[in-house]
Amino acid sequence: MSVTGTAGATVLRRRVTARGVVQGVGFRPYVHALATSLGLTGHVTNTPDGVVVEIEGDRAAVDLFCARLAPDAPPLARVDGVDHEDVPATGDGAFTILASRADGRAGALIPPDTATCAACLGELADPADRRHRHPFVNCTHCGPRFTIVTGLPYDRAHTTMAGFPLCPRCAREYADPADRRFHAQPVACPDCGPRLRLLVRRPRTAGAPEEVTDADPVAEARRLLGRGAVLAVKGLGGYHLACDATDPEAVALLRRRKARGDKPFALMARGADDIEHLVSLTAAERELLAGPARPIVLLRRRTTAGPAGPRPAPQVAPGSPDLGVMLPYTPLHHLLLGLPGDPEGPRLLVMTSGNVSGEPIVTDEGEALERLAHLADAWLTHDRPIRVPCDDSVVRLCDGKPLIVRRARGYAPLPLDLPVPVRPALAVGGDLKNTCCLGEGRRAWLSAHIGDMDDLATQRAFARAVAQLESITPVRPGLLAADRHPGYRSAQWALRNAAGREVVRVQHHHAHIAAAMAEHGLDGTRRVLGAAFDGTGHGDDQAVWGGEFLLADYAGFTRLGHLAYVPLPGGDAAVHRPYRMALAHLRAAGLAWSADLPCVAACPTDELRVLSRQLERGIHCVPTSSMGRLFDAVSSLAGVCHRAGYEAQAAVELEAAALSAPAEDTTAYAFAVPEAATLDGPLRAGPAPVLAAVVDDLRAGVPAASIAARFHRAVVGLVHRVCLLARDRHGVDTVALTGGVFLNSLLSSACAAALTADGFTVLRHHLVPPGDGGLALGQLMVAAWAGGPGATTL
Repeated sequence: MSVTGTAGATVLRRRVTARGVVQGVGFRPYVHALATSLGLTGHVTNTPDGVVVEIEGDRAAVDLFCARLAPDAPPLARVDGVDHEDVPATGDGAFTILASRADGRAGALIPPDTATCAACLGELADPADRRHRHPFVNCTHCGPRFTIVTGLPYDRAHTTMAGFPLCPRCAREYADPADRRFHAQPVACPDCGPRLRLLVRRPRTAGAPEEVTDADPVAEARRLLGRGAVLAVKGLGGYHLACDATDPEAVALLRRRKARGDKPFALMARGADDIEHLVSLTAAERELLAGPARPIVLLRRRTTAGPAGPRPAPQVAPGSPDLGVMLPYTPLHHLLLGLPGDPEGPRLLVMTSGNVSGEPIVTDEGEALERLAHLADAWLTHDRPIRVPCDDSVVRLCDGKPLIVRRARGYAPLPLDLPVPVRPALAVGGDLKNTCCLGEGRRAWLSAHIGDMDDLATQRAFARAVAQLESITPVRPGLLAADRHPGYRSAQWALRNAAGREVVRVQHHHAHIAAAMAEHGLDGTRRVLGAAFDGTGHGDDQAVWGGEFLLADYAGFTRLGHLAYVPLPGGDAAVHRPYRMALAHLRAAGLAWSADLPCVAACPTDELRVLSRQLERGIHCVPTSSMGRLFDAVSSLAGVCHRAGYEAQAAVELEAAALSAPAEDTTAYAFAVPEAATLDGPLRAGPAPVLAAVVDDLRAGVPAASIAARFHRAVVGLVHRVCLLARDRHGVDTVALTGGVFLNSLLSSACAAALTADGFTVLRHHLVPPGDGGLALGQLMVAAWAGGPGATTL
């Protein structure tokens, strides 16, 4: 509403509501600066629905404010929408920031934790600055956000910093519109912020670890790392276990203590210069490494020797074609790796999740002292509570675009835009790499990575994650979605907690394809062909699926084809011992268990006899069409990996072998694929010719690397041929590559190239993991179409 001022100018007052990531990113200080620069009066406040601004002044200035509000927003802000409403003028004399309002439903978006910005790093390293070497330096552009939030709106009182009253100097910065820390909620300094302390377990001394009081905690921690100690280090979303990555004894010690098998460790380096001699580093990978999210980035090892530099011990990532590397993202990390002028210390650190294998990451000091007692020699900890556990994200670039392996710190809890509106719903995901997902309207919130649900502590963490996600979103789910597997603990949780709400059970691979469709903005009006390849998923015929070609939309799916069934002898035993899967595939293909085959030699004689009877009689041998298990089988058959100490180890090492194959070798094996005219049901692709060719090559002395590469090309050929058949028979020209097998970038890239060259539109995951970490998003989308052929309601 406008009035005429004393000089005849038109005075207008307008209420503006900005929605999106507009809290905890310096948005109100930005609004204050923009309004005052335009000579406007009024106020700005945080509300659960977003930032609400009332501005008053000349119409032209008001219009200019509204035009610039979103485009000029701070770098960490994400403005999803702006609403305008003219209101009566009040004659305000200035522009002010009002206390936040707590009315209404939560609609504002909480930003993720963000790596320390350049300005704060400058202060950290400046001896003249009062925050010199302060482990908790932050401002409106960086620092903890999601992991410290206790409620909405996002204000200091609703964070775990509420217990740290501001000192006079921090209070002045917080209240000064011209200061970088104006309304920076986690603001702190050495006078008023959290305290760092180092606790050390003394050899041959009983009782609790002792606090180091006669030395700087960080300096002493660096000294301990340099002497081969394992440290538990409290970060933003939980504890890390750290050691000197260049010390073989320290790395081996950590690996033994954590009972980690050969699963790769992540590295932390001071900068890209400390790793460029180890990995092939593109400009895009440098940007991802140094960006505000600071994920662990999977980087291909150099195939030729690079320049001199620190080298990780071989035990860091044995058998992996990649090194997982991240750069420091907290001030404490920078201090641990050393500032300019610091005494020399480790330049590469192992930084792995602070937990017992299979359990959630530890966040509480008391819990860390108890649960990590047998893992750590010392604890570098602090007294700022962690509200939300959050692991490091893991990302790789595939054909220049992100391929999310684990979505957590730096990404969660940013929502995903949906192509169609959904009912208020909660999807509970699967039992491996679990995440949950809340959705309503055209927005979905995927939780941070939670973990594997076979552990009671993880199940409790899941329940907390659901409650926390509901507390920061407007969603009140009236519908639950879960996997169809009758034994999944996530699905059982949904049934126990339904409280009269509808529960929709979604087929595993249908959910994978729906997730790919959703992140690419498909509205479901046209079917896609999904190649859904993974290790296991409950099939509608009670078999274990995992090598699936489904014609799908959100409403349902048709199983167009799959790998031919083979027995899965002993369930998990076959997963942990790939030679069992190789032997099962050989038996199904009619190939003899000859003593010269590596998988036969790897199987103990007694087990070989038992396994033969087991397969002959079909005892504990559920049929499986799993592509993941076929990768395991070929890995063992080729002599690459016979025992898997972590999930997908055999497949990872098979990919590593394929990458080292001679470029001039372009031979490809081939699956048995029936002609379309002969089909009377789903196409069944037979791996027998592939296995026979592998056996022939082994006996001809062909190296394992070439066998691995020829097998990868066989899978590419299978995908290509089935897609051509689907296009001919059903007119489908969009293909989704999904499921955990497509974390294999060699396979993903080759499949996409072959399909694109033949005119297909190829959907690959860039926003959520292709594996089970993205399953909940697909469940949510299918549940929105509940009642169709793809979903059953309980």
